[in-house]
Amino acid sequence: MNTTMKRSIQRAGDRYHNNHGWLKTYFSFSFADYYDPENMHFSELRVLNDDHIAPGTGFGLHPHKNMEIVTVVLKGELEHQDSTGNREIIVPGQIQRMSSGTGIYHGEANASSSEPLELLQLWFMPERLGIDPSYETHTYGLESIQNRLLPVVSNHAEELGTAHIHQDMTMYLGQFPEREEVTIELRPNRSLYVFVMEGEVGFEDGEVLHRRDAARIKNADTMKFHFRPGTHVMVIDLP
Repeated sequence: MNTTMKRSIQRAGDRYHNNHGWLKTYFSFSFADYYDPENMHFSELRVLNDDHIAPGTGFGLHPHKNMEIVTVVLKGELEHQDSTGNREIIVPGQIQRMSSGTGIYHGEANASSSEPLELLQLWFMPERLGIDPSYETHTYGLESIQNRLLPVVSNHAEELGTAHIHQDMTMYLGQFPEREEVTIELRPNRSLYVFVMEGEVGFEDGEVLHRRDAARIKNADTMKFHFRPGTHVMVIDLP
């Protein structure tokens, strides 16, 4: 690791939590009724909400503008609909990307009447304002993220075979049934955001992230991760 590297850890229990009955949610950054001027964003990542939605419930149609929105389904089935005419169901192994741009309405619901839904929703600030609204679902398949970090969202979508996003970033997902060590080489002046869905991620200095912990890393040219057995992780390369 670069000696000038800066890293801060957000433990799962330190996130803001709200229980609405039908929705149990955890905010990693200021959002809605949670405001902390010291925790507004990390690089271009503005929102990371960890939502648990009860069967047969969800968010009705609501507006968004000038934000890049990525949704990762962890368990269950997410029903999406929006004002541009898209309507479909997203499951684990798929990624949803929506550019709200000049304005869009969308709704999200648990498509099942009996099974819970768990998802991560992330908002990224766009590279420019006033983008035409757009939407896509990218299927990567859970088998393709076994024992590797696979890019699933990027502004180099054609080159990497990912969903496209209007920001200079790349999101990776990985599942590690067995212990693995993975090294990432970074371009100068980049940031890394690491979020552990399941399992444990270790750093070379002995620091360990546990389930739902996150690390915010700046000024690292090389990062080595120690993925413990059973780990499911998200790593985001940011400006």
